[in-house]
Amino acid sequence: MPGKPPPPEEEIKAIIGHEFPGGTYTIEHWENFLLTECTGAEPLPGKMVHPVALFHMPILGANTTIGEMFAVGKADSDHSIGIESYDWEMYQPLEEDTLYTVTAKVTDADRRSREDGRLYDRIQFQFDLADPNGDPAARTTITWHYNRSGSWTSR
Repeated sequence: MPGKPPPPEEEIKAIIGHEFPGGTYTIEHWENFLLTECTGAEPLPGKMVHPVALFHMPILGANTTIGEMFAVGKADSDHSIGIESYDWEMYQPLEEDTLYTVTAKVTDADRRSREDGRLYDRIQFQFDLADPNGDPAARTTITWHYNRSGSWTSR
């Protein structure tokens, strides 16, 4: 049974440049400890933060949520999102107890079609972290597929 029609392609392209509020985030020792522990890794030297923090820290630091990211791309439901990639660029080691400034925006959004004709929108979010001096610390680029149920064929 087909779902609702996808949003117009022009609406999807129009979200390019959308900026999230931005803000700051500090990774505390307890948070770094728990994140490192859950990966099965040993703690990194000194106050260095495990890179797994880049899954959630930029989103929270940009004063947004995964739900808001779903809404910006007009997701049909929580189940309509597919992950293409999470790309992490680290320009310097992230450290505990350091206040990072986070900015975020949509950098790409376009409609695509799979070989079987099913439509999806490929949307890319970029989160930039700067250290207290304003120097680039890291960048996270998240690319999701917003599967459009109205275009899916029944099997």
